[in-house]
Amino acid sequence: MQRFLGLRSRARSPRLPPMSSFLSLPVQGIIACSLIAVLFASQSVLAARSFPDVSQLASLPGLPDPLVLLNGEHVTTTKQWLKSRRPELKALFEHYMYGVMPPAPAGMHFSVERVDRSLFDGKATVKEITIALGTNDAPQIHLLLVVPNQRTKPAPVFVGLNFCGNHTVLTDPTVPLPTVWMPNNCPGAQNNRASDAGRGKQADVWAIEQSIDRGYAVATFYNGDVEPDRPGAKEGIRAYYAKARKNYDWGTIAAWAWGVSRAVDYLLTDKSVNAKQIAVVGHSRNGKAALVAAAFDERIALAIPLQAGCGGTAPSRGKIGESVKQINDHFPHWINTMFKNFNEQPDKLPFDQHCLIALCAPRPVLLPNATEDTWANPEGQFEMLQAADPVYRLLGAEGLDANQAAPEMGKLIDSALGYYIRPGKHSMTKEDWKIFLDFADKHFGKPTH
Repeated sequence: MQRFLGLRSRARSPRLPPMSSFLSLPVQGIIACSLIAVLFASQSVLAARSFPDVSQLASLPGLPDPLVLLNGEHVTTTKQWLKSRRPELKALFEHYMYGVMPPAPAGMHFSVERVDRSLFDGKATVKEITIALGTNDAPQIHLLLVVPNQRTKPAPVFVGLNFCGNHTVLTDPTVPLPTVWMPNNCPGAQNNRASDAGRGKQADVWAIEQSIDRGYAVATFYNGDVEPDRPGAKEGIRAYYAKARKNYDWGTIAAWAWGVSRAVDYLLTDKSVNAKQIAVVGHSRNGKAALVAAAFDERIALAIPLQAGCGGTAPSRGKIGESVKQINDHFPHWINTMFKNFNEQPDKLPFDQHCLIALCAPRPVLLPNATEDTWANPEGQFEMLQAADPVYRLLGAEGLDANQAAPEMGKLIDSALGYYIRPGKHSMTKEDWKIFLDFADKHFGKPTH
């Protein structure tokens, strides 16, 4: 594991999310209720100050210590983490990397469009929910929620973005096609629009029936509902806010993460799912957004970013796989403009991705990978878990339960900081979902159904 280095600077105050899921898992009971007030009070602790220009940041070849404040002070208590370091790290990620996400829109509302209890030969109920993200021409999220019918209480739920539309994840012919822009490499896509030819083409990728059989609900929506995956888009939530002269320097990954939080807003109102057991999942670029969502939204109780790589779960300082420059050159819309300044000098970042994982503490995070997916830097991701471990230990969580330098192939490390690596390539499969479910069983408890 790389050594930690501190950095001196100043930070501005971030917004802080609710604490509902922070205290939901058994290990989290060690944190006194009085600390909730401390966390919310910390919003005013960091005065609104400017961060230094990138040229003024010190070079840090090693990993910045997640338990050292920018002023050099060491964090030794849970109170210090909640009051000072956690808000500081959030502000750093907002300023130098992902951008600031707006609050939930005042005009947001939900409409349940369809309910069908006959899915999978009667084993599940499918719901289609429209989440209007404002008034007039605001984008809409079309959330697909599938819930097991055989259950004795609200079901734990996975929520995540899909790449090519809800119609691809089920063979159900009644699921509406997306009407917004879609990449032509999606199954059945023609002229950047979805078609019936794509129906059910990614059903094996999501393997929803397997989750239903294990007692879990699954909620998903097309990432393009919130923001198209292309630079210079004139539609989507970022353009919508810009038209209203509400300028946020946020990239597409932050916009997608923000969309996940809007889906969580709905799930909290649905009595068929357990609001305390919401797990976010995502693959590749959607995995990057999944981890950002979990780091910034504490209502999410568990995170599984699959093969998320650079900009997500792999180190920005890494020498293997995709680099900061490559991600910014090929996908300039993903991350904010400030991050481009680190193309040739990622060592100047006052954080690395272990700090994003640490923002999830003490909630469980699983990083699954594949041996042939070197572009995502599986070894570097394991190092990020090792580097986040001290924060979990400080908060009383078990952290990473692994002593080996190279995790064993095909063996799930199911501690609060979890890891799994399988043979194969960059993909999400039914076998991956089995691991997701095993990890959730460990931390949520097996659903009764």
